[in-house]
Amino acid sequence: MDEAQKQLQEENIAPKWSAPPLPATSAEYITVLAHYHRAEMGRMAGWRDRIDRTTNWAITGVAAMLSLSLSTPTSHHGVLLFAMVLVQLLLLIEARRYRFFDVYRGRVRRLEKHYFAQILAPLPEPDSEWSRLLGQDLRRPQFMISIRTAMARRLRRNYMWMFLILLLAWVLKISTPKLQDEGGTLDVARSLHEIVGNAAFGPIPGWAILVAVVMFYCWLAYAALLTDDPDEKEHGAVHV
Repeated sequence: MDEAQKQLQEENIAPKWSAPPLPATSAEYITVLAHYHRAEMGRMAGWRDRIDRTTNWAITGVAAMLSLSLSTPTSHHGVLLFAMVLVQLLLLIEARRYRFFDVYRGRVRRLEKHYFAQILAPLPEPDSEWSRLLGQDLRRPQFMISIRTAMARRLRRNYMWMFLILLLAWVLKISTPKLQDEGGTLDVARSLHEIVGNAAFGPIPGWAILVAVVMFYCWLAYAALLTDDPDEKEHGAVHV
């Protein structure tokens, strides 16, 4: 048997694969949409759980650092500075997770708004572009918001309060002699020069630490309050 006959025989024996059939009736379409909605809800819930875990880590870390720093005068104020850096790292991780969550939430909301809501409360002129937009998003998924917008949202929701608590604890630490390693008896530092001296971190002078902290919190305020976010209310008043 020559090579041409062998190849023809292998092609006849090999199974012929074909694409799965598409829905042909309205009942099949409804079944597909129901299963798809359930799948996207599962993905959305999974990323929401990841967001909550990161927030829980941040809260636990803040509580641990506060307890460690304020419980004894021998604890250095640098512990609170480290806590600020740690919370910022967790905020960046959560912002990345929030972007994925926002993708799947957008798909679920599009289905609920334009399909399920139309079944329960029909509008006279429904949007006819939603299915095409959803199909394009499934073919080529894209993030709906930037990392900057995601971080701003999480700052406004949860993290700004953690940063404010850390800032108040740090100011209390460097301005209260009783909480310093020297073990003073005064409740409040006598002068600004003493506070600046207490803010020193190893070879770094206190004024440099103060400037760095002020700049960091100014950047946080700008990111949380002045970041443009026109689509924040797109999903309604119930948002994460």
